[in-house]
Amino acid sequence: METVTHQGRRTAYRRVDRRDGEGSAPGCCFVHGSGATGRVWNAQLPLATEFPITTLDLSGHGESDDVDATAGYQTLSAYADDVLAVLEETDDRVLVGNSLGGAVVQHLLLERDPDVDAAVLTGTGARLGVLADLLEWLEDDFERAIQFLHEPGKLFLDPDRTTRERSIETMRETGSAVTHRDFLTCHRFDVRDRLDEITVPTLALYGSDDQLTPPWFHEYLADSIPNASLVEIEDAAHLSMVERADAFNDALASFVETAVSPRS
Repeated sequence: METVTHQGRRTAYRRVDRRDGEGSAPGCCFVHGSGATGRVWNAQLPLATEFPITTLDLSGHGESDDVDATAGYQTLSAYADDVLAVLEETDDRVLVGNSLGGAVVQHLLLERDPDVDAAVLTGTGARLGVLADLLEWLEDDFERAIQFLHEPGKLFLDPDRTTRERSIETMRETGSAVTHRDFLTCHRFDVRDRLDEITVPTLALYGSDDQLTPPWFHEYLADSIPNASLVEIEDAAHLSMVERADAFNDALASFVETAVSPRS
């Protein structure tokens, strides 16, 4: 892991580039969701033979320092600072965000004008309301919240045992306070009236059986963002990039190839 220091804290990230030769290629920066870490994107690392891959841990997750921020806009802004700091180190040109990470990407595109050429929004939406019971469990009965999120159709449709246990362990390591802050930040996120301000080519990529951010969330994104396309990943839920990695990677690589023009 590498780190970049900004605003008095360290953000950890992993940079993988397995291309033969040097030539230019649009790097992709991947932003994880609530309670997760950059490791959730491990199944995308094989794409590093085509273009550079960066995965980061948002503040308070994985190897990154935490930040003192209240849930909502302040936390979203702090997470955006994390991503911007990594972008300055890597010059990545494509932002990929899942769930909360998708909210961070939308915030960046609307508020920060990052020097990127395209975006991928997966398992996310322009508004991310969270079930009241889940918010309560995250604060008062964390284990119940974890088990709820790992029911079929939530984070995964039908994961193998190892994948499910690894996801549960990561959420436990992140802890109740940060994960609750993440979900409450999602709950307070709403940019439905601003999507037409997003100007970069955007792919809305979703699991067909996602109950947390259903297909129509992504249809709304594709209909409301001026230069957007829509792709469904069959037989997957919220974390389609884990559950159906091959289909996800094919869709992502195809989008990057067509949406990002070479720079001189």
